[in-house]
Formats: sequence, C-alpha cells, structure tokens
Amino acid sequence: MTLSPTDNPSEIGVVSQDSVVAATSPGPETTGADPDDAGRRAADASRSRREAEQRRLRVRRRRALDGVEDRGALSAADWRRPGIRWGMGSTHVLLLVVLVVAGLGPMLLLAKFAVTPTQDILRTPMAIFPNGIAWDNLDKAWNDVQVSRYFLNTIWLAVGSWASQIVVATTGGYALSVLRPRYGKVVQALVLSTMFVPAIVLLVPLYLTILDPPLLGQSLVNSFWAVWLPAGASAFNVLLVQRFFDSLPREVFEAARVDGAGPYRLFWSIVLPMSRPIIGVVSVFAVIAAWKDFLWPLLVLKDPNIQPLSVRLPSIEATTDLGVFLASLAISTLIPVALFVVFQRMFLQGAGLGGAVKG
Repeated sequence: MTLSPTDNPSEIGVVSQDSVVAATSPGPETTGADPDDAGRRAADASRSRREAEQRRLRVRRRRALDGVEDRGALSAADWRRPGIRWGMGSTHVLLLVVLVVAGLGPMLLLAKFAVTPTQDILRTPMAIFPNGIAWDNLDKAWNDVQVSRYFLNTIWLAVGSWASQIVVATTGGYALSVLRPRYGKVVQALVLSTMFVPAIVLLVPLYLTILDPPLLGQSLVNSFWAVWLPAGASAFNVLLVQRFFDSLPREVFEAARVDGAGPYRLFWSIVLPMSRPIIGVVSVFAVIAAWKDFLWPLLVLKDPNIQPLSVRLPSIEATTDLGVFLASLAISTLIPVALFVVFQRMFLQGAGLGGAVKG
C-alpha cells in the first residue's frame, strides 16, 4: 500500500483496521448464521464506521484550530503566566468598576437627590440621607408641578413618532430589499444622500411646510402631528432595516411566493415576524430620540398644555424647588431606562432564524 504525502497515518490506520474487520467478518451467506445476527453485525460495523469518521473529523478540527494564530494582544501562553494573568485580571476589574461608576453613577445620584431634602442636597450632597428621606418631593413634582400632564404628553409624542418611524422604516426597507424594483438603486442612493444634509439646514423648510402643509390647507402648529409626521423621515432607520432584510434567507420568500403569498401577505406574515430584533432596535432609537427632542417640539408646540417634558422642565427650573425639580428629572428618565432594560438583548442577539430554513 502506497502512502501519499497528504495521507494521515492515524486516519489510514483507522481505515485499515475497519477494512480488515469488514473483510474478516463472516457474512450470513458463508456461516449460515440467522438474519438477526447478521443484522447486528452490520449495525456494529456501521457504528464503527461512524465513530471512525467522527474521530477523523475531530482530529482535523483540532489541527485546524491549532494552526490558527492568536489574534489577541496576549497569547494563551502569556495568559498562563501568573504575573500577566493577575495584572490583566486586575486591569479588567478596575475598568469594569470605572464603567459601572460612569454609567450608573449619575442615575443613582439622581435617584438619591429625587428623595433628598433641598437643604441636604446643597449642604452635604454626597451624604446618605442625613436628615431622612423626602418622599413628598415625588408627590409635589407629580401633582404641583404637573409633571403627570407633561409626562403623558411625552408618551403620546413618543408613541406617535415610534409608529411613524416603524411604518416608514419597515415598508421602505421591504421595498428596497425584498421587492427590489428597477429604480431601487436610485431610491437607495437618494435616501442615503439625505444623511449628508445637516438637520439644522432642514429646520426652516420643515417649519414652513408644517406652517402651511400642502393639500391640507390648515396649519399643524400646536398639533402632535407636527412632531409625528416629520419623525418618520429617518433615512438611517430605512437603511438599517434594509440591511437587516438583506440578511434574511431568500428561500423563505421563494417558498411563500410558491404557496401563493402576495407582496402584502409576504410582508405581514413572513418578513415582520422574522424582523423582531431590528424592530426592537429601531423602537428604542425612535422612542429615546422623541423623548429627548427639545428644539423641534419647542418650535411647533407653543401651547404649554401640550408640551413634553423636554420643553417644560427647563422652563420651570427657575421657579421650582431644587429637590422637587430633581424629582421631576428622575421621573422623566423612567421610560428611557425601562426601554433600554427591556430591549437591551435585541442589540446583542442575532435574528434567531435557526429554524427558518430546514435542509
């Protein structure tokens, strides 16, 4: 038997041993054994071949992994050194502590100030409730300062802006990625070009459009629609959703078309259920952007009764007690923090399409 330079001796030994066992094993025709014994022997031989194949695959995979060079700054041998391991471990812990303090510190401090008397905030801001907890700050902020009304206005603005952006982003991304019309590349280039225009340049034309919208004949100033409609014109969301739709398996779309699904049925029953991760990401972006927007609501919502928290809180700062004002700020941060906690996994996990395509 001649060995080629690429042959693996261990693999050849396994194959040769299997061949010898198969060749020396008596068959049912030569020994006269019953069919059950012959079937068991055939099953054992098949099991042996599968195990040998699995061993060969493990050997090849292990050798492939051993041949891959370390891509990090420190190799596995470096990490086995006690000095480097302890030094890098301490650095990682210190960096984690700094990130936690920088990220959670301001929010925890705001939550503390929200229930701290004003005199304690001014005299000993870092003390842990030296004169007790002032729970009445939250009650005054919610009722006396009327944060409840502005909080509801902000929720309505955020919900409308979210709906507008989701509709435009999903339908636009679906048209550019799945339907793919002839002029799709041109539309995509035009949408992409709008991202190079500064938002401040569009402020005056957009305000004039809201002041005298075409076909309506009525100004949208002091109306939630003045915030909802412009929010949908987000080129970033359209392109983001389009890139996600490009990664979806085309076999699912073709199978749905073969089963008779039209464009609307394909969008509603196939594409949207597979797009929950990207919808969650766009939802977080849309709600947080609407929640913190200040300039545009200040221009188009002149009535204080319909203004959101981002507009009203700066205007009442000078006439409000410091503890009550900080309690109002703490209340205004509840929704963004809750959204991030709920949808944070959407940023980390993939599409979750493991069972979408079989075979």
